[in-house]
Amino acid sequence: MIAYLKGKIEQKAEDFVIVGVDGIGYKVFCSHNVLEKLSENKEIKLLTHLYLKEGIMDLYGFLFSKERELFKILLGISGIGPKAALAITSVGSEEQLKKAIETNDQKFFEGIKGLGKKKIQKIILELTGKFKEITKTKLIDKPKDEEVRTLISLGFSSRRAKEVLSQVPEGIESSQERIKQALKISGKCK
Repeated sequence: MIAYLKGKIEQKAEDFVIVGVDGIGYKVFCSHNVLEKLSENKEIKLLTHLYLKEGIMDLYGFLFSKERELFKILLGISGIGPKAALAITSVGSEEQLKKAIETNDQKFFEGIKGLGKKKIQKIILELTGKFKEITKTKLIDKPKDEEVRTLISLGFSSRRAKEVLSQVPEGIESSQERIKQALKISGKCK
């Protein structure tokens, strides 16, 4: 229903942001990982998932398509609500989660509020084999050639340049800002 919101972050709280879009403030719940990357009064594009259930209508926001796809898959597991699904998406990277599932590493999920041993076992069982669906989803459109060329001129391999650019949040559209963010992500720039 609401695929994304593009607007200014008017307020940032512990577990949500208010995104102002054409005079309307949307309350969007986000993981701690996403919230760390957002700041007030900045323009942003957040991918969203509208959660509807018995009188509840909440928006959940993500910077990347893969995060949103994982969130949707987790919601499909009985007993996992949106808050737990959001917490799981922010525990670690996709690769760390995939490894935890493949190796049946239940300790990876410890510390997530509301998840007991049985729920963790259920999550591992249900997610086994579902990572193919997530991997097929693109993070963002193909990086622009000029951005890749710029990073290559700064010493990146072509593959590494594309990889780092794919991690730049979708809301950043200017090539200059995308390159700056890519450098920060790669650790070459503080």
